[in-house]
Amino acid sequence: MKCPYCGANDTQVKDSRPTEDSAVIRRRRSCTNCGARFTTFERVQLRDLIVIKRDNKKVDFDRDKLARSIMISFRKRPIDAEKIEKMITGIVRRLETSGENEIPSSKIGEMVMDALALIDQVAYVRFASVYRNFREARDFEKFVGNLREE
Repeated sequence: MKCPYCGANDTQVKDSRPTEDSAVIRRRRSCTNCGARFTTFERVQLRDLIVIKRDNKKVDFDRDKLARSIMISFRKRPIDAEKIEKMITGIVRRLETSGENEIPSSKIGEMVMDALALIDQVAYVRFASVYRNFREARDFEKFVGNLREE
């Protein structure tokens, strides 16, 4: 593992432990060159996934990008970070076990929308506003009106 501080390639693992749900291994590392300490996380990856964007461009799936977009939806919401992490892990697992290597971004977006709707309606509306490209206040009104009917 490369040291994020000095760039040296030789680091040592000082401590390893699983997270509460045992889906991730947390490792404390120390650089043998500069002595800096840092943390890494190790996850199981079942397969390499390719995302097909709306313009048909293909890009590698990036779990961190998915997590960042979801976290933006939850900004300043009283939701436990572990609950959000479990949601993200669940989405990634469903994608990896779907049997498909190439997944349309629309399918990922719908999976996120479904998961958000179950956890927090404000986060759901925030994500939808970007995902569905709301342009006017009327778009919000219509979307929220549909939520009330459901």
